[in-house]
Formats: sequence, C-alpha cells, structure tokens
Amino acid sequence: MNIRNTTQLIAACALIHCASTSFAHENTPHKAKTSAVVKEQKDWGIAGDAASVKREITLSMGDNMRFTPSTITVKQGETIRFVVKNQGKQLHEMVIGTKKELDAHAALMVKFPGMEHDEPYMAHVAAGKTQNLVWTFNRPGEFEFACLIAGHYQAGMVGRISVLKTQ
Repeated sequence: MNIRNTTQLIAACALIHCASTSFAHENTPHKAKTSAVVKEQKDWGIAGDAASVKREITLSMGDNMRFTPSTITVKQGETIRFVVKNQGKQLHEMVIGTKKELDAHAALMVKFPGMEHDEPYMAHVAAGKTQNLVWTFNRPGEFEFACLIAGHYQAGMVGRISVLKTQ
C-alpha cells in the first residue's frame, strides 16, 4: 500500500470514527489487541515475533513531551521488544515510521483527535502503564518514533532510530 492509499484509508477511517459514538482517543486507552497481528512490510520494517526478540529496549515517555532515550541504534535484521513506559498523567503513544508517514499521520490526528488506530508499529500507553511493541528492523535507514496524539508531536515528542546495515 503506498502513502497516498494509506493516507486516504486513514482519512476515511477517521471520518467514520468521528461520525460514530466511540470514545475519544485522548481520554481513553486503546483496546487490547485481540486478533493476530497482520504482518505488512513497511519501509521501517515488519511486525516481529516475540520468539525472535534479540534485544529489549525500555523507552520512557512523559508529560514533558519527551522520550528517554530519544535515539536508538539497531542492526538490520534485529527484532526488538520495546518496553514502553508512560510515566505521565495522560495518554501517550509510540508510533514508528518514516518522517513523511509520521508527519501525515500527525496532521490527521490534529484534524480528527478522536481517531482510533491500532497497528503493530504502535503502542498506546495509558498514564502510569506499560505496553510492549515487538518490531523487526529488516531494512537499513533512518527512521523516527513519535507520539501522534494531537499537540504532542508538535511539541517535539519525537525520537530517532538508526538501523545499521549488516555486512
């Protein structure tokens, strides 16, 4: 699926969601995943299997709109378990992607702050809680992770992931 189709799909889902009586994104944690993860190759990798985890990285986020650590380096082919801890008092999320994808998604979140989304490269973490995100970085490059809740991304809640090419 290309960026245009992805953006159109997200916009359509957002419109449907806004017309529904679902709960608001910024006030309620997302539902736990109950179905099998769909593995779709992205520019920044593919959903990982817990059995293939090579390393665990703990990532903290808070109401200061920052991630700790804010830069991460992994090797191409590595499957990482991110342990994402929300040390704040409001909902935050970690979304992995390219800068272009995150910019587009963040713009939609500003337009449709109640939009719900749940992809394997996202972790939505309620205040004081922890979520795991397992991802395989099978392509080298420079990528980002961010909190796309309206206003958070714009406040600088962004980090960087360098995926080093294996020889």
